[in-house]
Amino acid sequence: MVFSAAQLIRRDGVASTGMRDVAAHAEAPRGSLQHYFPGGKEQLVNEAVAWAGRYAGRRVARFLAAMDQPTPGGLFAAMVRQWTDEYETLGFGSGCPVAAATVDCAESVASTRTATAAAFATWNAPVTEALTGMGVPATQAPALATLMISTLEGAILIARAEQDVRALRTVARELGPMLDACVVRDA
Repeated sequence: MVFSAAQLIRRDGVASTGMRDVAAHAEAPRGSLQHYFPGGKEQLVNEAVAWAGRYAGRRVARFLAAMDQPTPGGLFAAMVRQWTDEYETLGFGSGCPVAAATVDCAESVASTRTATAAAFATWNAPVTEALTGMGVPATQAPALATLMISTLEGAILIARAEQDVRALRTVARELGPMLDACVVRDA
């Protein structure tokens, strides 16, 4: 049900995702929602957001494992390519569930604001770790991870608005060399 909620939120947003919709998407009895989510929709949204943050964080390791010689720009290109591939294959109907929950609830639901911030932090940590592992100074890696994630999220929004992957390709091409330039080479 958490996965189904995340999928519906990334497609429709929080406001348009109902508990009945989640149960139907998950092919679960409606009564199970009250059993597993006694905190109602707010709890379900927060758990879906947490799941999405963990998913994004785990993807970082998969991207790195697929690279012969990982670089910061290569990692960012892989992060972007996931979305470019999805949009070129499936269309522009879905975005990031964490971003959707942030837009829909950050001002009105404190627990969801906290959940979205935690999800971004959960994603930021493995990106930071990957950057330091590639030679980016530990003092600079967290800021670059934030830059990578926020740039990707912005490009996703633009891509959906334009119904075109242009923004995604642009950020990968332009930010990649800057990220690679942050690697400190041993003298």
